[in-house]
Amino acid sequence: MSGTEIELEKDKAKYGLLAVMAGNVAIVAVAVVGVWQLNGDTSVIVGILTAAFTAVSSMTTAYLGIKAVSNTARSMTLVSGPAQQQQTPAPPAQRTS
Repeated sequence: MSGTEIELEKDKAKYGLLAVMAGNVAIVAVAVVGVWQLNGDTSVIVGILTAAFTAVSSMTTAYLGIKAVSNTARSMTLVSGPAQQQQTPAPPAQRTS
């Protein structure tokens, strides 16, 4: 892996995490404003907080899951890539009629 590819992967990870964090902050801000505007209606407040928690946890889990699968696939490709290139395919079997 060249230096440019490593820098690209670092940038992708950094900006992906930044996007998830910005989304989480936006969800929390909307939830806080929603709770503040309701003036004590507890059943609706619980609904808003539950939805906000679900959205934050879903987005964060999705990002981490996709990142883990991507890293695993990349490491498997790097490890097994040259070995697969050296193998020659077996010739096709000859038919006898």
